[in-house]
Amino acid sequence: MKHIILDGEKMTSKDTFHDEVAEKLGAPDYYGRNLDALYDVLTDLGKTRLTLKNTEAMRGGLGGYADIALTVLEEAAEYNDKIELEIL
Repeated sequence: MKHIILDGEKMTSKDTFHDEVAEKLGAPDYYGRNLDALYDVLTDLGKTRLTLKNTEAMRGGLGGYADIALTVLEEAAEYNDKIELEIL
């Protein structure tokens, strides 16, 4: 099982959020850099433990977008039973 750690401190804007997730999740070059595209990448993952740390820092940088992104992560993990999601 892969273990991927996303760091909320690196997510200070929508661009840096998508930079971090694209790099860490190994998103394809055509990754759309939006939350629908993130959902698609997540639902295609194989067995993965996904940890998001420093969520308060992420919320500080992204505001309401962070809450929507967290919902996307949770919904994708619920849909894809190969993902173990941990939000710190």
